[in-house]
Amino acid sequence: MTALRTLVWLSSALMLIACGVTHFAYRSLTDGLTTSDALEAIRQKTPPHLDNSVNLLLIGLDSRKDMNGNDLPKEFVEDQLHAGSSKIGYYNTNTLILMHIPADGGKVSAFSIPRDDYISTLNGDGSPQGDHKIKEAYAIAYTGAHERFAAQGVKGSELESRSREAGREATLATVQDFTGVAIDHFAEVNLLGFYDIAKVLQPITVCLKHPVKDRYSGADFPAGKQQLNAKQALAFVRQRHGLEAGDLDRTRRQQAFISSVTHQLRSQGVWGDLSKLQGLFNVVKKDVVLDSSWNVLDFAQQAPNLTGGNVEFHTLPITGFATRKGEDVNLVAPDKIKSIIQQAFAPKRPAVADKHNAASVTVDVRNGNGTIGLAEKTRKLLAALGYTSGQTANAMPQSHTTVAYGDGAQEAAEQIATRLNGTSPEHSSSIEAGHVRVILGQDYTLPETAVSSGADVPGSARSESPKSSGPAVEAGGIPCVN
Repeated sequence: MTALRTLVWLSSALMLIACGVTHFAYRSLTDGLTTSDALEAIRQKTPPHLDNSVNLLLIGLDSRKDMNGNDLPKEFVEDQLHAGSSKIGYYNTNTLILMHIPADGGKVSAFSIPRDDYISTLNGDGSPQGDHKIKEAYAIAYTGAHERFAAQGVKGSELESRSREAGREATLATVQDFTGVAIDHFAEVNLLGFYDIAKVLQPITVCLKHPVKDRYSGADFPAGKQQLNAKQALAFVRQRHGLEAGDLDRTRRQQAFISSVTHQLRSQGVWGDLSKLQGLFNVVKKDVVLDSSWNVLDFAQQAPNLTGGNVEFHTLPITGFATRKGEDVNLVAPDKIKSIIQQAFAPKRPAVADKHNAASVTVDVRNGNGTIGLAEKTRKLLAALGYTSGQTANAMPQSHTTVAYGDGAQEAAEQIATRLNGTSPEHSSSIEAGHVRVILGQDYTLPETAVSSGADVPGSARSESPKSSGPAVEAGGIPCVN
């Protein structure tokens, strides 16, 4: 849900530029934004950046409260939105989408993080919270901070603001630790914000593969393309009961909804109407929190593919389902998650500079991953890139993929390490000249598979739980989903 507001915001900034709106006019529309310094608080714990790309974390907060911590009206939340009482949701982050905008402005990759992934969560200072669902990192930190600040005499809106800031810091620290990549900017919105934006933009076209009816969310839709009002749009992105993959299908609903909205914004010429733009910006200022270091005007010029709909959405895989502390959770393999994200976010350099030169290098592959047949699949991948195939064999299990090379093979080793997301290659006198030796670690996934689907990784949930992932959702149109 947050991704929708962020894309609306970025699209509006970009189109204002294209329409020749002055900087003064832009400032008049954007003054009064709610900003957060949460990213600054965790900078020293941020993983290093490999290039000038930008990573955005989009946070959808499940709170039924306004910015000051007041309950939203009961008749609005329960009767109009079918969203339950203000006690439901608390301060959990039910939507987390990590978006990567390449340094060259190319195609954007977005990964939804299922809210029930059971991991080790962190506070903003890096201290452990324990093992919890990833969505709970915000709420745990919020609760602790709220109690501390209240005991110090902090009250009212300041108490709410400072407690939420602790929740944001915890969420950012947890996602960075889970994915292994830096977060450069973030945006946060709650349930009311989604409804307000959808109300401005309605009707919104979506497409369903099958008819659905769900009393919990209020979803009641036929199959096929259809137009939704704001209330229906909220039901569309909130439904999980009655869907084959439950929460995971709901995640793809959200991805498809973002695609539909960006398509609508581009095709309907919304940006020529300054009065409507003012209305959109007023909603953003009321309901959205952006990090304080984000210059959206500059960013909109740098990321045309984000606002132009050139985005591919993926859902991170799980390894199965379980019960922990009396609750249903998703089990995950953190090392594989890091590998998927880091491969997708790595600077896109040519795998080999010259196939003729690549053929002069022989690559031997050893399997320390434990997945049967992985060395042979990797050998075939490297052969397709032009390298001469060497031997394949098993190796002692190891955590990370390593690459070593003999005399004359350093350049090839560096290219292979980049392709396979291995550690920095090292020279070894025990390796024959012109040879590269790859030992696959437990964090390894086949690059072409991980990037294309974001989920179908060897030894992962794909073989154990078909519902754990699905095909990528391409933005730029009206995709049909469950």
